[in-house]
Amino acid sequence: MNLQEIQGELQELELQMNKISLSFSDLLGHIHLENRISAENLLHYLVLRSNDIQNLQNELHAVGLSSLASCESHTLHQIQVTLERLGIKSETVAKSTSEFGENKIKNSSKHLFGKPQKKWLSAVMVTFDSSFLSQPELIEELLKSGMSVARINCAHDQESVWLSMIQAIRRAEKNTGLSCKIHIDLAGPKIRTVLLKKGRKKGKVELKIGQKFWLSETEDGFEKDDLVVSPNESNIIESLRIGERVLFDDGMILCLVKSTDDNKALLEVVRISSKKPYLKAEKGINFPDTKLNTPSLTAYDQTCLPFVVSEADTVGFSFVRSPEDIQQLRAEMSQISNSYPSVILKIETAESVRNFPSLLLEGMKDLSFGVMIARGDLAVEIGFERLVEIQEEISWLCEAAHVPVIWATQVLESLHKSGLATRAEITDAGRAAMAECIMVNKGAHTLEVLKSLREIAKRSQGHRRKNRLLFRPLGIARSFFTVE
Repeated sequence: MNLQEIQGELQELELQMNKISLSFSDLLGHIHLENRISAENLLHYLVLRSNDIQNLQNELHAVGLSSLASCESHTLHQIQVTLERLGIKSETVAKSTSEFGENKIKNSSKHLFGKPQKKWLSAVMVTFDSSFLSQPELIEELLKSGMSVARINCAHDQESVWLSMIQAIRRAEKNTGLSCKIHIDLAGPKIRTVLLKKGRKKGKVELKIGQKFWLSETEDGFEKDDLVVSPNESNIIESLRIGERVLFDDGMILCLVKSTDDNKALLEVVRISSKKPYLKAEKGINFPDTKLNTPSLTAYDQTCLPFVVSEADTVGFSFVRSPEDIQQLRAEMSQISNSYPSVILKIETAESVRNFPSLLLEGMKDLSFGVMIARGDLAVEIGFERLVEIQEEISWLCEAAHVPVIWATQVLESLHKSGLATRAEITDAGRAAMAECIMVNKGAHTLEVLKSLREIAKRSQGHRRKNRLLFRPLGIARSFFTVE
């Protein structure tokens, strides 16, 4: 390419982005006033990532111009600045600059997660366990070691225990002079194995490759020795189609739907990744290919909402899949109080990944919200080999929308449980340090985890902008405009 060809491609991108701003003007009008610049920048970034600009990036780099590799937070502005170096001045300058995006994310993070403690660039969210209640000194040490958000999971314990946890945190705040936000995760649908016939007494049943068994909500109509598994939630089996995948126990067992009939589905086992080939009760089930009708906000979640609205700073929305899910949660909380917690969207299903741009734009109708990359279920849903790719794409889109990210699931997990981290976990923790907040799960060595995270983050974040990325088209970006 010569400079004139580079200029032409940049101008074409600028034109596409300006057209998108006009065609989405009605949508932008529904975004919270404080978030409209950010929403428009997200649309511009989606335009950029709908194009294959790898060759353009190489040419820009070769002539000493910006290769657009770190333009997530200020996409159109970066293109306009680059054009200006080529002597082309834009008629209207984009409002989302690098400084604007950086400040927006920083302020939103402070609102959601509090001010990071000294020597920390990221906030730290610690999952609370009921055992903490007998260890008030541990809670104080967690605060001193960097915890700025305490996570309570509605899937465990009960309201009286949650309240005791919050009261213990408040006492620790008073004793240490440090502050802590309260994050409460809604449980979401409990899609777990229930053995209805064979294996019910023992709580497990042996499986073999090629074996067939039934998925059904009831045991009616089956023989005594039939293997029948309930998903523990209604309206799932009727959504299944032949050929779709069904995964059990964190993806250890892979099955395919062979047939469906009268609210039951015949499954065939095609892979078992565990040395012990048992399907056990109370293990998770994932349906990555299926558009489920199960509500994201369950009846149990709704009973938890009065407590959540009263006590939480942020609420984690499990199993969120569509903009309508967010609208329902808002409506339920607004009936309880005019002032409700900021929503954290937990991205943990294949459907939430496909709908992610729309989820962001819906979230931006509120002043403040965040995104949690819940990598456990997400890896099972999209395939472990795709996790690295997808978690990066989610991070990029969040930066384009100026939305803070929580990096969650198995951060320094071996260190947390056994006291010794693996080499791979150290690398993963370095990437986690790029997020606005890092979540750690329950474990016996939480203080050691926080100490290690602080050291890893301090070193990793000094190299945050060193990589030059090449932008192949993102499927998420292209499908968003196709659907719209």
